[in-house]
Amino acid sequence: MDEGLYKNVLDHLFDGVYFVDTNRVITYWNRAAETITGFTADEVIGSRCQDNILRHVDDAGTELCIHGCPLANTLRDGEARESRIYLHHKAGHRVPISVRITPIYDEHGTVTGAMEIFSDHAKGAEITQRIEELQRQSLADALTGVGNRRYADMTLESLLRRSQFEKGTFGLLFIDLDHFKQVNDTHGHTTGDRVLVMVARTVSHALRDNDIACRWGGDEFVIFLPLVTRAGVETLAERLRILIEQSWVYVDSLRVGVTASVGATVSRPDDDAQTIIDRADSAVYESKEGGRNTTRVLI
Repeated sequence: MDEGLYKNVLDHLFDGVYFVDTNRVITYWNRAAETITGFTADEVIGSRCQDNILRHVDDAGTELCIHGCPLANTLRDGEARESRIYLHHKAGHRVPISVRITPIYDEHGTVTGAMEIFSDHAKGAEITQRIEELQRQSLADALTGVGNRRYADMTLESLLRRSQFEKGTFGLLFIDLDHFKQVNDTHGHTTGDRVLVMVARTVSHALRDNDIACRWGGDEFVIFLPLVTRAGVETLAERLRILIEQSWVYVDSLRVGVTASVGATVSRPDDDAQTIIDRADSAVYESKEGGRNTTRVLI
């Protein structure tokens, strides 16, 4: 297969594909990679993956391009690898992806590079469809696209009724951005809006299928987690905190991001809307008092 033909085939895949040489210089970047990451081939080809353009992180927030890069390991030992990680989109938000890395050999069996194939797990089409439906019913936040306060109130009442009939529990998270006023004061409200959109997208992409994200007001978001255990609430709350911390937008060449104080709780049989909100709000207060950029769970 000649070079032009295989590039044409790769450009029509739904998965992102890129090649690197033994120095980890990116030599090919297909169209799906452009779509998933927001970076064009012209912006990426010729750079080195250790330049950390995509800023891959794992669930613990470890920057893999700096600490434990699986692609570098494959170039070193010739072993194929798979993992689920998060890349940093050009627009600032985090995107969950599954990655498969395969070594490339020459005719003598020497590793001459590697190919990485990555698939978007952000459920972009489903998220877009959900936003469009919320907008149609005037239940979407105009800026971020997640549910608005009215939709949050409706969702909470629905989950409370369901939990009483089905004797199940649900989780509620409050995400309060730390020192967000400083972003607006320092960089302007346009940049502040970009940061809010970035956070909303990062959160939406990291949730389970039935979880619901809403903007509670200002720089505060609420997340509803149907049918979840305390352990599940703790795990997701911490994951969201880490991913928000690891997301940012660029203003010229300056990186602008935020951290978040997260408060979480799980519903009780005797809860009403006010009691569960008060408990989650108290958890946020404990996070703030604990130094910010932390997670607290109150049951």
